[in-house]
Amino acid sequence: MARQPVFNGLRSCLTTSRKELSPFHSLNWQFRRPYSIQSQEDAIAKLPNIDPDALSITKTTTPKELLPPEELVFGRTFTDHMLSIEWTASEGWLRPRITPYQNLSLDPATCVFHYAFEAFEGMKAYKSPNGDLRLFRPDRNMRRFNRSVERIALPTFDGKALTELISRFVRMEERFVPSSRGYSLYLRPTLIGTQRTLGVGPPGSALLYLIASPVGPYYPTGFKAISLAATSSAVRAWPGGVGDRKLGANYAPCIVPQLEAAKRGYHQNLWLFGEEESVTEAGTMNFFVCLREKGTGKKMMWTAPLDGTILEGVIRESVLELAREKLGPEGWEVEEKNYTMRDLAEAADEGRLIEAFGTGTAAVVSPVRKINWRGRDVDCGLKAGEEVGEVTNRMKGWIEGIQYGDVEHRWSVKL
Repeated sequence: MARQPVFNGLRSCLTTSRKELSPFHSLNWQFRRPYSIQSQEDAIAKLPNIDPDALSITKTTTPKELLPPEELVFGRTFTDHMLSIEWTASEGWLRPRITPYQNLSLDPATCVFHYAFEAFEGMKAYKSPNGDLRLFRPDRNMRRFNRSVERIALPTFDGKALTELISRFVRMEERFVPSSRGYSLYLRPTLIGTQRTLGVGPPGSALLYLIASPVGPYYPTGFKAISLAATSSAVRAWPGGVGDRKLGANYAPCIVPQLEAAKRGYHQNLWLFGEEESVTEAGTMNFFVCLREKGTGKKMMWTAPLDGTILEGVIRESVLELAREKLGPEGWEVEEKNYTMRDLAEAADEGRLIEAFGTGTAAVVSPVRKINWRGRDVDCGLKAGEEVGEVTNRMKGWIEGIQYGDVEHRWSVKL
């Protein structure tokens, strides 16, 4: 069997010396030192970008059987093919390839294993009732992906070109896109550093690849409100860190606190920050609260601002825009603001906390029933027997209506 060059050897750049590149080649500095950094950045910027027209396709000879939709488990089943694009510091982005889904072959000294040179995205392809294939706001995923890889000295890319390749890949794997409402094809673009070295420096080679997994509804039997454990002993993100980038290194450290919350009977952590215990995110989701203003009774929606510690969620941005468009005329005030766990507890005690929910690609919205904080459970407004609040439910309907093409919208990109 012929060797696949994208998975073996990764060309001569694997032996590129760290001295050939500045460690700052992909960072957007506000000032420049008067020597070689700028010229090296300029040289890298002139390298070839991703070219969809150069795509080569090798189809599988052993297509997989489709699972019944009700048997799909998130991230366990994968399509027949994968997309891969190599990058080298000397040649730029090489020819994109769609090949049968297969293992990667990497040297044990490959830098991704030792220094976490890895970033990824999470997005979905949807099938509308009339059979159209659609992506939801892929430009936002590409923008965030580029910000993530730039932060860890991996190469940036033309987002429109990668979106075109993803679109071709989805069309090729159309039979894996479920047609039922609530089902979709989860897409996982990933970029890793592939240079074979134990030295710490910007990778001289990288691999961007895309795999896809058909998935079912996050709540297959309907909404189930979750409970959160307010957590300040472990910190998910901090000022000047990388909590606002979608890096694999951000996720593994959160598993132990989540397990500890689960032992106490709570589904996820509500991450608090600082002595004031500012509310940030819930598990791997952005977090929203709906409450009435003290004194006036005015209805308000809050979420933490993008201050460098909050992931720039695509659903988060969509909820904010839809809330301002649709809830604003109903008298709601929508704010990105800093607020504390004490603010939420006070609102709950005074009957002003209406509802709370998390947002993300997997669930769209996830209603929250209670938050454990300082030995007590703070009620988040749901009545006994109620699993979802009115605003959360409306948001789910509005966003899914766009994702599945029920309404034509600029956010829904038809393939």
